[in-house]
Amino acid sequence: MATPQSPRPPDRRDPARLARRLLLVAVLMFGFGFALAPLYDVFCELTGINGKVTRTGEPAQPFAIDRTRLVRVQLIAVNNEGMPWQFQPEQPELSVYPGEQAMTSYLAMNPTTREMVARAVPSVAPAEAAGYLQKVNCFCFESQSLGPNMRQTMPLVLMIDPDLPEHIRTITLSYTLFDATAGSDARLSQRRLESEPAAGARSTL
Repeated sequence: MATPQSPRPPDRRDPARLARRLLLVAVLMFGFGFALAPLYDVFCELTGINGKVTRTGEPAQPFAIDRTRLVRVQLIAVNNEGMPWQFQPEQPELSVYPGEQAMTSYLAMNPTTREMVARAVPSVAPAEAAGYLQKVNCFCFESQSLGPNMRQTMPLVLMIDPDLPEHIRTITLSYTLFDATAGSDARLSQRRLESEPAAGARSTL
């Protein structure tokens, strides 16, 4: 004769505790997403993979242009996971004399129905070349904001130090685009409020 099984005890899990755990997971995911761009910076700096461009702005003294050689600069655009923007270089590559300023642009388009903020993080390969590539003017110096379905041309002016080792003939400059909207929501909301007329205001015309 089969032994009767005792009834299962009722599920005593606390719904409030479960809700708190889910909230904690959501907060951690938000924080991790917001920190992706800074973490990417640190990762590149510690590992030396895809060296970071650390030289920015105009050089203290103008370089003498070395017209005896040309350096090929490949331009790459990468979207971080979950970043919906269309993002690409205007030109896939440049031929640059060391010491000469080269001007180009990246193109961005926000295909969503909401305003978004993006941040571009540069990296260079080979890593040895990072110390010789100088960004004189770059869209990556600050976050970029685009409204729904808006397009933008983002300028880039770069220069290669004439002291670049002779064996480096090709440099790859890559920009990874991160969604920074979450950390800028308060600023975006304030800007929208400032651009809208006060509630109840009437035209005197």
